[in-house]
Parts: sequence; C-alpha cells; structure tokens
Amino acid sequence: MSKILIIEDEAAIRRVLVKILSEESDTYQVEEAEDGLSGIEKIKNDDFDLVLCDIKMPKMDGVEVLEAVKKIKPETPMVMISGHGDLDTAVNTMRLGAFDYISKPPDLNRLLNTVRNALDRKELVVENKLLKKKVGKNFQMIGESKPISNIKAIIEKVAPTDARVLITGPNGTGKELVAHWLHQKSERSKGPMIEVNCAAIPSELIESELFGHVKGAFTSANKDRAGKFEAANGGTIFLDEIGDMSLSAQAKVLRALQESRIQRVGSDKDIKVNVRVVAATNKDLKKEIEEGKFREDLYHRLAVILIQVPALNDRRDDIPLLIDYFSDKIAGEQGTVKKAFSDKAVRLLQDYDWTGNIRELRNVVERLIILGGTEVSESDVKMFASK
Repeated sequence: MSKILIIEDEAAIRRVLVKILSEESDTYQVEEAEDGLSGIEKIKNDDFDLVLCDIKMPKMDGVEVLEAVKKIKPETPMVMISGHGDLDTAVNTMRLGAFDYISKPPDLNRLLNTVRNALDRKELVVENKLLKKKVGKNFQMIGESKPISNIKAIIEKVAPTDARVLITGPNGTGKELVAHWLHQKSERSKGPMIEVNCAAIPSELIESELFGHVKGAFTSANKDRAGKFEAANGGTIFLDEIGDMSLSAQAKVLRALQESRIQRVGSDKDIKVNVRVVAATNKDLKKEIEEGKFREDLYHRLAVILIQVPALNDRRDDIPLLIDYFSDKIAGEQGTVKKAFSDKAVRLLQDYDWTGNIRELRNVVERLIILGGTEVSESDVKMFASK
C-alpha cells in the first residue's frame, strides 16, 4: 500500500483529489489534512510515501510545510498544488526540494503521472538507503595494526576530495573494501558506485562495457547502450584489476580522465561525465610499464594517491579481530550461535602462512565453525584448517 497525504484547505479540491486517487488504484491509501499545521502533525506521527500540498493556505502556507517536511522526513516526496497566481512560487518550491507541482484545476493525466513518478522515486530512495546500510555492514575495515591504521588515516584525508586513488596489493587482501570505504566517506556517497572487474571482461568487449555503444557499432549491438562511466556519473567508478585492461581501452580511459568526456563505441559524439576514478591491481604496474603492457601516462593519472594494502602475513596482529568478526558474521548468516575460538586455536591460526590472505582466512573460519566442536580448539585447527 502507498500512503498519500493531501494537504488542502479547500474541501472541494480535497474531495476531487481523494476520488481520483482512490479510483486510480486500490493500493493507494489516501488521507486528508485541511491545513498545513494539521498536515505537519500527521507527517510527524506517520510515514507517507507522498504528500500533495496546496501552496496558499491559512495558518501555514505550502512553502513553510515543504521546508518543515524536508527537516522532519527529507525522503518524503512533496508535490505542490498551485493556483494560477502561484506559478512562480511553485517553480521556486522545486529549488527548495519539491518533487513537482500541479496546477488547479488538476489535469487528470498530469496528476496521475506525477503521483506514479513520485511514488517510484520514493521506492528507489528507500531501496538505496537499505542498500547503503547493507553495504556499510559488508565493507568494514577490521584491524588495528599499524599498516591498517595508516590506510584508515589516508582514507579519512583523501575520501572528501576527488583525488584519484590507485590501490595495490595481493589477491584477497581487501582492495575492494578500501574502494568502498573511499566512496562511502566521500561527498559522492549519495551517488552510485559502479564496479568493473577488468580481468573478467574479454578485451574485445571492455571498451563497450566502459563507454557504451551505439546501435550497429558491432554485430550484436542491436540498440544503444550506456557504459559504466555514464552509469557512474555523479559518483565513483571502481576499476578493479586495471592491470589486465587492453592498451586501446587504457587510451580511452586516459582521455576520460583528462577531459571528463567519453565516446560510445561507434559514435563520435562526446558525452560529459563527472566521475571519480578509483583503480586497483595486484600487478606491479611499473614492471608492466617497462614491458610495454601498461601506459605510463595513465599510471601517473591514476596514482595521485597510492594505497598499498598489506598481505595478511604482514598484519598478523589483526587475525584475532578478524576471526571474531568472521565468527559473528557467519553465525548471523547461518542463523546459528556464535562459536568461540580457544586462545591456542587463535595463536595457531596466527602462525599459518596465509597465501590466500583474508579471503582464505574467512573460508578457514567458516570451515572450522561448521566442522569444529562447540568451541573451536587447537586440535580442530590442526584437523580442519590444513591446506
């Protein structure tokens, strides 16, 4: 059910709006308020998916209601109802955060389209908030060792800027996590974060994936398609495993960084993009440059800030914290009671050679939780954690 509140001092207009919306869909639950003050009280005490609000009203006008709602429930879309003389004010309310406005008497199609669009927008906002909460929980940087503390300090300084960041380190160390933290702590956190695994996309398709294509650009291009750079507009694009990108794609990425413009494959039309680029690789890019496999000019464009993520063997002090974190997370995922690890079991795990880094540690912890006893012991580790 979508809950809609109509704030309108003219009873006849209220009746018309209630009738139109109620007949349009039985999923619309419509409530009324005869003035701004009573409307604000309803909004304080309940969650509405949409508010239709008149501009000229006694006690409290629509602009004041809009400003109050943006403070109380900023995610609630507001559609303003304007008389002929209120048009300039209605346009101004858009600058104040109103979703749209409709004129009196309301045109049926315009009204219903506006309502549908506003409800769709509310649904997207709610989904986005839930996704950000989920992402925030899934991308936590666990550790208090010196290398991790240094990374956290760099992120705090760099995240609020638009500086490009290159993240290096072996597989399984958490480079993706660093990228997500940079985005979440940035001014772009309300925008999208688009991830591209350059190693997973065939070289002949990487340019289309990044920059999009126009219909007919190649055999299977049966319609225009936007690329990842366009999808990331206003946010961050994370180019993972950038060391595996083809030289031709590297040239186009370099142009995108230099000019903030891209061209879809098969088109000569420039598209302006506002994107922060964060890249990651497990390769030694300076060696790749020497071998002619990576562009030196692109490297210098990307590595404005360089973050090196250490191997797990270089941060063993963090292993007890990671074991506790993974134990708690796995118990929550499986709906079981969290298992404790004995001190001897933890020490044994600290002494392991973690060639697979944090990814391997997580798998071992899960294996021990499933196969071990009520408390994971030293003997459980010796039996089930062998490689």
